[in-house]
Formats: sequence, structure tokens, C-alpha cells
Amino acid sequence: MFIYFSYSNYMINFSFLPKLTCFFLLVTLHYTANAQNATIIDPPPYIKTVQLHNNVNDNYTPIIALGEALYFSFDDINANEVYYSYRIDHCDYNWNISNLVSTEYMTGYREDRIRNYTNSFNTLQGYTHYKLKIPNENNRITKTGNYIISVLDEDYNVVFNRRFIIYQPRVQVAVTAHRTTEVTHINQKQSVQFKIHHPNIQFNDPVREIKVAIYQNGDWNSVIKNIPPKYIQNNLMLYNYPDEISFWAGNEYLYFDTKEIRNATNNVFKSVLNNIFDTYLYTNEFRANRPYTFYPDINGNFVVRTIDAEDSATEADYSWVHFSLENNLEIGSDPIYVYGSFNDWKIGPENQLNYNKRTNTYEGKILFKQGFYNYKFVSAKNVLEIQPNKICGSFYQTENDYIVLVYYRPFGSRYDQVIGYGQAKSDRLNN
Repeated sequence: MFIYFSYSNYMINFSFLPKLTCFFLLVTLHYTANAQNATIIDPPPYIKTVQLHNNVNDNYTPIIALGEALYFSFDDINANEVYYSYRIDHCDYNWNISNLVSTEYMTGYREDRIRNYTNSFNTLQGYTHYKLKIPNENNRITKTGNYIISVLDEDYNVVFNRRFIIYQPRVQVAVTAHRTTEVTHINQKQSVQFKIHHPNIQFNDPVREIKVAIYQNGDWNSVIKNIPPKYIQNNLMLYNYPDEISFWAGNEYLYFDTKEIRNATNNVFKSVLNNIFDTYLYTNEFRANRPYTFYPDINGNFVVRTIDAEDSATEADYSWVHFSLENNLEIGSDPIYVYGSFNDWKIGPENQLNYNKRTNTYEGKILFKQGFYNYKFVSAKNVLEIQPNKICGSFYQTENDYIVLVYYRPFGSRYDQVIGYGQAKSDRLNN
């Protein structure tokens, strides 16, 4: 296979490069070391319902344009009104802390107290709800890039942290989703193609200065990185590989809704009041060997809500949500987890299912705040080897959101800018 790069009106043939397929095997391993980062600390068991998102309807990702608002909140179910602070760190393309000092990427305080907190009202499970808006009167971020916000305790130890991204639309990014043409996976995969149009920026060495990151449904583990452009000509960079930028399409997410916590609703078998409510879901089927069925989802995300009160942030209650999955020989012996954005796409003991020989099902329970939640079941040998579609299956018809971010680091610069953002849905594949 040949790769062409063009500068001005000259087309250069890089036919001496290794076979492209081999190259992409190194950079498109979705669930490998790129999926986890040593700087990311998971919340302790008493921190629940962490949300970090913009204020755009139907957009749940923590990705905003420079100057827009980002909303951060969480609950502490110890309900002790702990003195929490936060810290914002700028990161490079690979999510390592950058060399910039705080005064170079923000005005105001790098660390500050979270002053807005309220105790829950009229709930069986008590909690303290903390919330923060960025920017605020004490700090404002001035540069684009990858960021990590960390919550600190009274001794300034990191309790947990989350990633977010700030971009500035200096280039135009046009993204399309396609059904793969790879014959062996034509019914299971989707591919992504995109163009970067940069009429107002002249890149000296675009192959080295420009990097991209492509995400499926905002899942940090799904990222594809380090993709070179296929063609460069004048003010246009083309990433129109037929199949190399490809994702397993997966399946539509399962869901439950506990806005009426006292009653059984769609996908809720029964609700039982003990110390707090126990919500039992219907047993889910093994879907990998079943036909694809469309139903709308929010691509693994969640919305806190209750019909019993006006302020869901402080009046929504918690319940133990009980999951069960039918046993199937194709599942194998790897551990099984409930997976979604409710815990930032992580796997661990809290969301693991255990096999019940008596019922021949995998079972587990997780504490959830009232709301509408998407989830699916995944198996995994460890945190670096998540198998996202072994249980739910993968079907090219699945509706997914794809996000492309463009990073720019000119020669001599000390940080990675994010200069472009593009998005596409796979509900209408361009084939």
C-alpha cells in the first residue's frame, strides 16, 4: 500500500514505508496501555455520581471550547461536609502533566476550595452534594489542551480525579462514519474518515506538528491515536483510509430508569425498601449470538433525575441496583463487569459480577443515584484487556458517536494545543 503526502502542488509517494496494516496494529489497540494512565485515581467507595460535562443538550462528554463552561459535581455519602479542594493540571497529548506552570495556562488559583456544597434533603441515603463551575470568579483557563481536575482532601491528598479537554476551533474538522469494507468484519465494524481544513494556519511540518485522537462515545478506553494523514495538499489534510481507523461497532446499550424509585418500571422487575431501596433489574440475555435490535440509547451515559422532587441534585435518593446476566458457554472464564460512563468507563471490584451456581446467572449490585442509566456487560482479563463486545456482540448498524480532536505542537512549543473538534454519528453510514 502506498502513502502519499503532498506539499503545495507536489505529491510525494512514501512507498518505502512499511505496510500500513502493520503500522496501525501498533496504534489502534483500543484497550491497551493507552486505556489507563497512572495519574488517574478512581474515587473511593464513599464518592458517588461524579459528573463532569458541558451544558449542551444530549452531549455528555467533558469536552468544551475555550471560554465555555464546564460543570463538575459529586456526592459524598458519608455526609460529613468535608472540606474539599480542587486542582487543575495541564497535560500533553499523552495525558502526562505538561511542563507549563499554572500561570501559563490559567488566571487565578490552580488550587481552590469547593465552596458550593449542600446536604441531601428528605432522602434515605444521606449525602453531601458538591458542585463547581469552570471558569469561575477564582480561576479561568486560558489555553487549550488536555486537563485533569483533582479533588483534594483536607490534607491536600488527591481523593480522585477526572479528565477533560478544551479546544479552540482554529481548523475545520469534517467527520464521516462508514461501514467497514474489511470483508472479515463487514458486519461488526465501523470506520471513521475525516478532513482537516486549515486555511488560516500554515503548518511547517504537518506530519510532526499535527496529531489526532478519535473517540467512540466518549469512552476514554476507545481512543485511536498517532494517525498520520493519508494525503496533504494545500490547506487540506485527508484521513480517508478505507478501514484502518476502525472501531468495533458494539451494540446498543442496555438501560434502566429509577426516577420512580418505589415502583417497577421499564427493565425494573421490583423495588424493595430495606434501609434504602433495592432495585432489581430483569435478567439480561447474552446478546452476542442474537440478531441486532435497534432501540435508542445515550451511548453509555447517564442522567440524574427523579419525579418525586424538584432538585434532583440534592433530593434524588440512592438505591442498590441489582444486575443479573444469564450464563452462556461463550462467556468463558474471564471476570464480568457492568460498564458505562457512570464510573468513567472503569472496571474494578465495585462493578464486577459473581457467578451464582443456584440461579446459573452472574449477579452483582451497585449503588446508584436515581436517574436514567446506560450500561453493558464486558469481560476482561485485566484493566488493559477489556473485551467490550464479547457478551453484547458487535453489529455495524449500531448508533455510535465519534469525536475527532486535532492537536498542534509547532516546533519549539512547550505544550500541545487542541485546535480542532469534529463529530459524527453512525446512524447514517456513508457507504
